[in-house]
Amino acid sequence: QVQLVQSAGGLVQAGGSLRLSCAASGRTFSNYAMGWFRQAPGKEREFVAAISWSGARTTYVDFVKGRFTISRDNTKNTLYLQMNSLKPEDTAVYYCAVDGRCTGWGIFAADFASWGQGTQVTVSS
Repeated sequence: QVQLVQSAGGLVQAGGSLRLSCAASGRTFSNYAMGWFRQAPGKEREFVAAISWSGARTTYVDFVKGRFTISRDNTKNTLYLQMNSLKPEDTAVYYCAVDGRCTGWGIFAADFASWGQGTQVTVSS
């Protein structure tokens, strides 16, 4: 079982930037794909981005492409989400997650076995 601990989020003005991090422990971090999801009030949890176990492959949902960057540092067992050009509609609780399959790849919530505690990101207009 892997444990994921997320950094604090924050309040930022529209157009600003924020970087989230997610520290993993309890399993060989570098063998598993990781992802970020988010959930806005009254909405379903939605996929944001994923990165393969090696970091060589990434994918993003259309509405964050060109603004968000997912990355990982396997030497530090840490996942990151750099968010630029933030918009009020990016306001949500953001969750990191680890794929349940060694060297697996997926973008659906069901593909991910463990989740961080969530962190609030609020973008003001």
